[in-house]
Amino acid sequence: MAFKHPESVLVLIHTPDQVLLLQRKDNPDFWQSVTGSLEPGESRMQAAARELEEETGLRLDKGLALVETGHKVRFEIYPRWRHRYRPGVTHNWEYEFHLCVPEPLEVCLSEHLAQAWLPLEQARHQASSWTNKEAIDRLINIRNSGEETYGRS
Repeated sequence: MAFKHPESVLVLIHTPDQVLLLQRKDNPDFWQSVTGSLEPGESRMQAAARELEEETGLRLDKGLALVETGHKVRFEIYPRWRHRYRPGVTHNWEYEFHLCVPEPLEVCLSEHLAQAWLPLEQARHQASSWTNKEAIDRLINIRNSGEETYGRS
């Protein structure tokens, strides 16, 4: 088995007032946005587009605009998952992307049990990881400030 690269993407799929969260198969109490590690030779954008399609069936060739926000966070890899990485690797960089859609979409799940479109504050509460919660916080701040949002191409 090849070791995982300690860089990943988080794709926050949202409407102007809702966020899509996915329920993990391996831990039904864990709800998250689309996430995944970069593969060898893959750019962050390529990884985000690949993970988006793998986990939801959504393709960027359908007029959807995937935007890298410029936010990245470094977090400690849980000890139970470190065997997936080269010896000595303890931290991962996660890069944030947004995909704004005009209304909730039904997605085709492959790696998750269920999906839920939730109001922003509820999604922030439901999200299991602190990095996902912070990404939703940033989206809430964008909404509250009236800044231009990411949208369709």
